[in-house]
Amino acid sequence: MQATFRKSSIAALAGTFLCCVIGSVGLAKGFNYDEAEVPEYTLPDPLKMEDGTKVADADSWRTKRRPEVLQLMKQHVFGAMPPAKEIAQADVAAFDQKWLDGKGMRKEVTLYFNADRTGPKINVLILTPPKDADGNGPFPAFLGYNFQGNHTVHADKDIRISEVWDRKGGNNPLVPFESTRGAGASRWQVEKILSRGYALVAVYYGDVDPDFHDGFKNGVHSLYPEYQKRDDNWTSIGAWAWGLSRVMDYLETEKLIDAERVAVIGHSRLGKTSLWAGANDERFAMVISNNSGCGGAALARRRFGETVARINKVFPHWFCTKHKEYNDNEDAMPVDHHQLISLIAPRPVYVASAEKDGWADPRGEFLSCVGADPVYRLLAGDGLPSQQWPKVNEPVQGLIGYHVRTGGHDVKAFDWEQYLDFADRHLPKKP
Repeated sequence: MQATFRKSSIAALAGTFLCCVIGSVGLAKGFNYDEAEVPEYTLPDPLKMEDGTKVADADSWRTKRRPEVLQLMKQHVFGAMPPAKEIAQADVAAFDQKWLDGKGMRKEVTLYFNADRTGPKINVLILTPPKDADGNGPFPAFLGYNFQGNHTVHADKDIRISEVWDRKGGNNPLVPFESTRGAGASRWQVEKILSRGYALVAVYYGDVDPDFHDGFKNGVHSLYPEYQKRDDNWTSIGAWAWGLSRVMDYLETEKLIDAERVAVIGHSRLGKTSLWAGANDERFAMVISNNSGCGGAALARRRFGETVARINKVFPHWFCTKHKEYNDNEDAMPVDHHQLISLIAPRPVYVASAEKDGWADPRGEFLSCVGADPVYRLLAGDGLPSQQWPKVNEPVQGLIGYHVRTGGHDVKAFDWEQYLDFADRHLPKKP
């Protein structure tokens, strides 16, 4: 149904949670953090065709409405997607079957798109539980990007140090110091993941595209330059999502990984990416968005915390040229981000917020889940278990999972506990 949100209805949905908490990403002057100042807005109905026809069954969603919403998202938000590019070479750089004193296995693979190993490449770090005498495996996996290089995921000295881009706009990648090894380990909880029977596949997002506005010349954008000459141009988020699908291409050939049970996960801008990757590539069996905020799970029309105008100004390479028409003009956008989540249906999706991350609009992230629920109900008879915003640290989990935890903009052990429980429920290990 088409949903019109008024201040009174939003307040009722909030329960006892105070939504005027200032985001831990930073207090930006001139941006709204007061729920009372959220304007009234009407969300596009995910189950109504552009011609006004109501979607009454799963087949109509699958063959008509879903392609329509996906195209609208490409045209107005994330940009077009070029076709897949075949992996020309997959070079194994390391394979340690007794990693961490036998607690797991480590494999490092470099994917090339050109047979002569020129041009963009993607370095893939695969960490799995150990194989026992019975040869357990292949393993279900979490696939996600990291911000600073694969060597930051864990402090193990044998993981290759990644070349990382200077996000201030340098044209050459830099080799980081040894001191950055394991710098992001708390966000990945490797030992916990492996002990629960899952593999972790990690990729540095800069291998796919550097995170600065370089005119879309570096990374995988160089493979399809014609996709930049259009209003729905291939963006950085689009490139990162495309790259995840190319890693998935490889995982379908990797004997350590069960490619039918891969969950794609991302935090912040990479949470936006995981949602877009899951929307485009239905091979991802589960999708996880951690604190993805504006342009991710949060509703744009709420104009709470980060806004479309702000994100387009500071990160002009993330979204397509057409999206800039909705700066301070969100109501004119023919889609909103509950529809992004609906594109993942009926596959399980988890959206996580943080109490002090007002910049990412935790309530707007939950309301997107509410808005996607009718599609899940139509397709699977299950969706978001509650229409009331849950209390802090009290997750709700149906085919749509959601929690808001204490703390700020980060990935914590609490988040991983919920994701692993969610995966246990929806990615059951094969007998």
